[in-house]
Amino acid sequence: MTCASCSARIEKKLNRMPGVQASVNYATEKAHVTLPAGTAVADAIATVEAAGYTATLPEPSASGDAQPEDAETLRLRQRLLVSAALALPVALLSMIPALQFTNWQWLALVLAAPVAVWGAWPFHRAAWVNARHGAATMDTLVSVGVLAALGWSLYALFFGTAGEPGMGMSFSVVARPGSGTDEIYLEVASAVTVFILAGRYAEARAKKRSGAALRALLDLGPKMASLLRDGVETRVAAASLAVGDRFVVRPGEKVAADGHIVDGASAIDAGMLTGEAVPVEVHPGEPVTGGTINVHGRLVVQADRVGADTEIARMGWLMEQAQSGKAEVQRLADRVAAVFVPVVLGLSVLTLIGWLVAGAGAAPAFTAAVATLIIACPCALGLATPTALLVGTGRGAGLGILIKGPQVLESTRRVDTIVIDKTGTITDGRMALARLAALDGEDEADVLRLAGAAENGSEHPIAAAIVDAARGRDEELPPAEAFESMQGFGVQAVVDGHLVLVGRLPWLVGHWQVPVTDEAARLHHDQEQAGLTSVAVAWDGRLRGLIAIGDTVKPTSAAAVRRLRALGLHPVLLTGDNAGVARAVADLVGIDDVIAGALPADKADVVRRLQGDGRVVAMVGDGVNDAIALATADLGIAMGTGTDVAIEASDITLVHGDLQTAVDAIRLARRTLGTIKGNLFWAFAYNTAAIPLAMAGLLNPLVAGAAMALSSVFVVTNSLRLRRFQPSAA
Repeated sequence: MTCASCSARIEKKLNRMPGVQASVNYATEKAHVTLPAGTAVADAIATVEAAGYTATLPEPSASGDAQPEDAETLRLRQRLLVSAALALPVALLSMIPALQFTNWQWLALVLAAPVAVWGAWPFHRAAWVNARHGAATMDTLVSVGVLAALGWSLYALFFGTAGEPGMGMSFSVVARPGSGTDEIYLEVASAVTVFILAGRYAEARAKKRSGAALRALLDLGPKMASLLRDGVETRVAAASLAVGDRFVVRPGEKVAADGHIVDGASAIDAGMLTGEAVPVEVHPGEPVTGGTINVHGRLVVQADRVGADTEIARMGWLMEQAQSGKAEVQRLADRVAAVFVPVVLGLSVLTLIGWLVAGAGAAPAFTAAVATLIIACPCALGLATPTALLVGTGRGAGLGILIKGPQVLESTRRVDTIVIDKTGTITDGRMALARLAALDGEDEADVLRLAGAAENGSEHPIAAAIVDAARGRDEELPPAEAFESMQGFGVQAVVDGHLVLVGRLPWLVGHWQVPVTDEAARLHHDQEQAGLTSVAVAWDGRLRGLIAIGDTVKPTSAAAVRRLRALGLHPVLLTGDNAGVARAVADLVGIDDVIAGALPADKADVVRRLQGDGRVVAMVGDGVNDAIALATADLGIAMGTGTDVAIEASDITLVHGDLQTAVDAIRLARRTLGTIKGNLFWAFAYNTAAIPLAMAGLLNPLVAGAAMALSSVFVVTNSLRLRRFQPSAA
């Protein structure tokens, strides 16, 4: 497929099959087809081939596979560079009389012919395929315009006077009577080819690569597993595990498959899948998901689901479905070209016939017809999208905003609802000290210092947060002796001669009989209600303080939400965390609508439900658990500090991970879309205003080519205005 109209044509052909429902995505080059009973896949493939295209069943995705798009883009780049190197001297010779030596035109022909034939071959091939099926696109105009300019140049060189020694090129706004066979238009044929190739190359680099998100997701799964048989561990490929196999997971390793714990206890970091910032304590009999990380402790897990049945594989399937089902974004140039191209071709033929019927000679008739084609040749039309996109994305890159392609822009104009993930988007996504309360007359510094010293020997993320906070106040922590960790409960150690206990309050009360006052119970309750993890600190048998650990809200999040509202967007907080945590964070940043406890598939369902209510939804997230929702949303915005899966599934990436940048991303995308529309308008205005002059014979093809070039200069200049885009004030 070479343009959006190609995917629309394939989709139309497939949907004409009885009982077939098809959605063809130009960006990913995939079709999602639902076939009724009795219709074979081969029938659908045959329908696609009958339309002039090829189709194959997708191979199972494999991590790290080379992308065919890379090779195609490399070939396009090579074609562009070679064509540009050949076209530059042709343009200089044709436009600068001082460089025109004797018989220069023949050198220009030698240089321009490969550009017009080989360089423009992708357009010629696409135009031929379209013509066979009674269709015309922008490729048709490019091909016909280039071939017409080359063909007339050959005619003028071999049968006219343009091939004579001493021939010179000069501009003439008004065509001279009988002129044409003494002029060549090789610079038009070569320049049009180079300009359009440059646009296609820019598009190829910007276009979202199909399957990248799925491969990034599959990379989360471990490659190897420690298979346990008869007490002996053997390293095997994770893909070779079968249901019922038992495997060992050591601290820091990933769980190889979905299963349940047979032996051992630990904390599992499932943040990449669930969005939970705090690792979850697990014990024998409890389920674990493949791809999650064992924080501490040795586990023996029995595999319950392997291969394509795992949660990660299921998420990959859901993501692929969401991407295939995205609404087709018809690019403006192709939509207009669907009408513009046949009209221009018809006008060119009518011009030729009209001049011949009027009694004019073949030379002026053909000159006027070629001028009509060239003045309408869509060089500026082809540059309208990629130049604005390149300048806009270049400016965005300087602001930490990456817009992946033109298919993103139209959605930004219509977005009215923005769904925001909590962990890593509104919050930092890491544990930190949130509150510190000293009890029984103790000093806060002493509570934190002794707790940090006791936790210094623990590998738990909550312990790390306490240690970091303590070291932030005291560079050196006192040494701890007789350290002992009780998994899932807390730690004990002797610090400065005190038996220090740090852990869950019920553990201190039930196991150590530490008394709790009403004030302490109230503080503990308040911390838990705020969505924080309350850690009790005691020594010498008395409760000395409560430390609240939580995922901290980014300092810019509240301002970002206000700016999103000012932009006319309705914010919705969506998270896999519990309702208490979600509500507390929402209140801090000023969001009214909160949806908590959402699993990865649930997040996508929430987006679909909002879309079903008539809303155009943008989704902001950073984790694997957000990837399906990002792909489902009309506009996916990923934090660059997040996972590769989320980034690849999104349409816009915020490099710095700041939610405030999401506002500027939408503003910049809308401004870029407006520039593209302006470019398209002026590209057509330049060309169509001159078409009547060309048909009347008042413009020769050389002037027509100059007018076409002028429209291109205007388009580029208009696009450069995007470089002055400024981020809004915080």
